[in-house]
Amino acid sequence: MGLPISWFWSRSFLLNRLFLWLMFICNFLGTVYGYIWYGNQIEDTLSNHPLWQIVFVPDSPTASLFFTITLLYWLFPPRGNSKFVNGARMIIEGLAVVTSIKYGIWAVSMIVAGSMQGDPLHWEHWMLMCSHSAMAIEVLLYARFMKARVGAAVIGTLWLLLNDTVDYTYDVFPWLSDSLMDNLTQVKWFTYSLTIFSFIVGGLALKAKKQT
Repeated sequence: MGLPISWFWSRSFLLNRLFLWLMFICNFLGTVYGYIWYGNQIEDTLSNHPLWQIVFVPDSPTASLFFTITLLYWLFPPRGNSKFVNGARMIIEGLAVVTSIKYGIWAVSMIVAGSMQGDPLHWEHWMLMCSHSAMAIEVLLYARFMKARVGAAVIGTLWLLLNDTVDYTYDVFPWLSDSLMDNLTQVKWFTYSLTIFSFIVGGLALKAKKQT
């Protein structure tokens, strides 16, 4: 008999070192690609906005970066029992969960919303929808194995709320298609609402975690 389908989201499969390395490579490359994708907006922000706002520009690749670092904790577990190291790990994991859920869903939603208003869908849009959907799915699969607790998700959510506020106060939100710029107010409130949704879902996922 073959392996049951549930094995593919079991601890044995997801925390297997070979699979962790595959996940790390995919997320690392996706993170690099994401920062390259934001290249023009980063340059524009550096030219036309205060330097401190730059950290709020590349949303999705930063979320992917948090999860990439999280994977390193499983590949190379920290030695000892340092409160600082454990605290930093839990905060990064909390950030990885809520930001990946949010921006995974947000990017897909914006592409779909744009297409509904007449924007043509190219292969890049399909690639982005697949990769961003994977961002949200993978953290939900791995959340139960993380050390982070709901408190770390709260910290991640506070970061997201700050990011949302900076984005829509200083116009450093991810560039939208022209068709969606006419609905910027709706996009703004959808983004804030998605932050709260990501906290709820991410918090529940962390509460369901198992001992590793």
